[in-house]
Amino acid sequence: MNVLEIKNLTKKFGDFIAVDNMSLKIEEGEIFGFLGANGAGKSTTINMISGLLRSNEGVINILGKNAEKHSRFAKMNIGIVPQDLAIYEDLTAYENVRFFAGLYGLRGVELDARVKEALEFVGLSDKHKGYPKNFSGGMKRRLNIACAIAHRPKLIIMDEPTVGIDPQSRNYILTSVRKLNEMGSTIIYTSHYMEEVEEICTRIAIVDHGQIIAEGTKEQLKSIITNTKDIWIEVKSAEGLDPNTLQAINGVEAVQIEDNVIKINSDAGVNNLNKIIEQLMKNGAEIRSLEEQEPNLETVFLTLTGRNLRD
Repeated sequence: MNVLEIKNLTKKFGDFIAVDNMSLKIEEGEIFGFLGANGAGKSTTINMISGLLRSNEGVINILGKNAEKHSRFAKMNIGIVPQDLAIYEDLTAYENVRFFAGLYGLRGVELDARVKEALEFVGLSDKHKGYPKNFSGGMKRRLNIACAIAHRPKLIIMDEPTVGIDPQSRNYILTSVRKLNEMGSTIIYTSHYMEEVEEICTRIAIVDHGQIIAEGTKEQLKSIITNTKDIWIEVKSAEGLDPNTLQAINGVEAVQIEDNVIKINSDAGVNNLNKIIEQLMKNGAEIRSLEEQEPNLETVFLTLTGRNLRD
């Protein structure tokens, strides 16, 4: 069964096409990774799925029903964990979850039970009387999740749920995502941390210029670039290094510089390592280490879009 089906979805802002005739199906029980750099159309698509934005063309079906014609049904079956925290600092944790759960029509004993259930699930039962303004970033993120799941939605959209938090809170949230999935929720997961997507997502779509340019399991996506190789070169300092000088070398398809590590994606059939090293030395770079990497999801994204996910 398809929990979500998008058909020919289009959204324009003036002359700019943010989402371009997109079609997509997400089956029940999936943790679906939805990846795109800033401006790729990912957030606009999510806003249309969640009912925050209307499309110019196309259809969105939630659990087989047209989301526009059955808007209340759609909203009752969707939980949204937004990137920007949607909690009230001056309400207690309990009051926050109670407020959002109440928007879905929950009342009385059932409402209180669901609030307690959601707070327990995210590990904040002992903080139910606490105020978010006194919480850590990780605790606020967990409260954000509790507010989105108290009404037990079939589809949960998690937009960058681990941004800006400590590793312990991040691991807690990733564990929570798996548990929610095991409990029957289908999840759309977006992140700028590619290792998270590789770790938890069953299927992934890459969005660029408002279109899905690749879709499948991580193994299927990696198979797209079996004709490429990754070369990682650590230098003493990458300051002032122009990646375009490396991009111009025959066979080099993409160059990314993070800290002092130069990540080069190149055609596996072209022997260009000597030219790459020569160019780096011309630029005054002092090489500390060099290794070839197995293709990963980040390589796939960089190869297909020509840009870093965090751009």
